[in-house]
Amino acid sequence: MAGMIVFKKMDLAIESSCDETSAAVVQNGRLLSNIVASQVRLHSEYGGVVPELATREHLRNLIPVVRQALETAGISMTDLTAVAATRGPGLPAALMAGWTAAQSLATARGLPVIGIHHHEAHLYSPWISGKPAQFHSTPIPPHVSLIASGGHTLLVHVRAELDQVILGGTLDDAAGECFDKAAKLLGLPYPGGPVLDRLAEEGRADRFEFPRPLRHEPNHHFSFSGLKTSVRVFLEKNPGLADSPQDLRDLCAGIRAAIVDTLTTKLIAAATKIGVRCITASGGVACNRGLRRDLQQAAQKRHLELRIAEPAFCTDNAAMIGFLAERRLARGQSTSLDTETGPGWELENQENHTPQLAAATDSSACLPSS
Repeated sequence: MAGMIVFKKMDLAIESSCDETSAAVVQNGRLLSNIVASQVRLHSEYGGVVPELATREHLRNLIPVVRQALETAGISMTDLTAVAATRGPGLPAALMAGWTAAQSLATARGLPVIGIHHHEAHLYSPWISGKPAQFHSTPIPPHVSLIASGGHTLLVHVRAELDQVILGGTLDDAAGECFDKAAKLLGLPYPGGPVLDRLAEEGRADRFEFPRPLRHEPNHHFSFSGLKTSVRVFLEKNPGLADSPQDLRDLCAGIRAAIVDTLTTKLIAAATKIGVRCITASGGVACNRGLRRDLQQAAQKRHLELRIAEPAFCTDNAAMIGFLAERRLARGQSTSLDTETGPGWELENQENHTPQLAAATDSSACLPSS
């Protein structure tokens, strides 16, 4: 209607659960900016994320990153209508840095604040696509989703938007941990997972075979500690093997094949058992080229719809936090300003938006590899 004033919702989102400080601006389902400050170079000396150093860097980076996100979006603080941030799970002090900043901004501007579950944001990141990026959600079909990151490997049944239940998870090491720890055993630089993936592209996966724990077990759980141990034992029995460039590439290909085969098989089996026709994958491990390729082939063979998060939204980023916050705000959901962080907040059905804190914090993704 001519002359109608359209109210523009403008959300600022902050992510600081581990070693990336990120801020994004989302407006009515459209991404205006997504700034990420990585700490990879800082932590490479230690072979993993050192929590104290990570927190220090978050405190150093938060204001510049937020300022850059606002400038890139072409807005000021007065244009915001809400503030969101990752409230859990993650490193306690790192989470507190971002969550406290969001609470302070919301209080100062009199805006609602939304505390977002980090894994739930990953869960819906495959629905972000396009240039400029937008959240495509009309409608989200029932599906089974694989969330695979450094410290978490989960299978989740999404029955409808914001209505999900965990089917299973890792019993020990997560897929990302296995990639990184195997890479360290091979002498690859930190972060090792992406390096192993790159070398595997030039290797023969059938030359060195490694175990696929629980691959065909009638459950939805994962276990990768045995695979990591098998790599260590193999290298001890074959000293110097990884010094040969081609042997190293073949080893990387064999290790990647074992992890990818396990993830793909379990995801397809879960979708088949439940009877859904759509599968998704997200989290840092979803950047892995071997996994993306195998999932595409498996989905095509079984005539399944497949959505994999775009690489920019696989690793930790504030864009996915902002998009999920919009969905919750659309339902009238927000978080009390006095709510604390949830380092061990477990992912289940988040519809009621009440925290379920685990007995212990799983921050293994952010600790130096053993």
